[in-house]
Amino acid sequence: MSQTLKKAGGIGLAGPQVNVLKRIFIIDTMPLQEDGIPPLEQVYLNPEILHFDSAENEYKEGCLSIPGINENVIRPEKITVRYRNEYFDVREEVLNGVIARIFQHEYDHLQGILFVDRINPLKRRMLRSKLHQIEKTSHR
Repeated sequence: MSQTLKKAGGIGLAGPQVNVLKRIFIIDTMPLQEDGIPPLEQVYLNPEILHFDSAENEYKEGCLSIPGINENVIRPEKITVRYRNEYFDVREEVLNGVIARIFQHEYDHLQGILFVDRINPLKRRMLRSKLHQIEKTSHR
């Protein structure tokens, strides 16, 4: 998964995106270092979101599964999570900012949710033909 993520230049990848039907995702913030985001390469096994903070922010998201579409998504700024790392150690921590956003985006993949499911319904309707075209080309 890590090689696939690096090759695509992404910052997160969930198992279901690459036909790994396990509750796993990875985050790699190396492509964001120029933006002042600290480096993080982490494996998240059986992740859970224990708490969502009430403060939210809006940020333009994209996804390796839906190339060429970037839209604003509102998400909680801070979350409390539990997961197992690559050594199967249980970790519980508070994430905020970009890391919290990436975690939520990848966690959504494990729930069968894409970021376009979280955008304004009118905007989603406007993107419908683009989404259908992406779906057609991905099934070839």
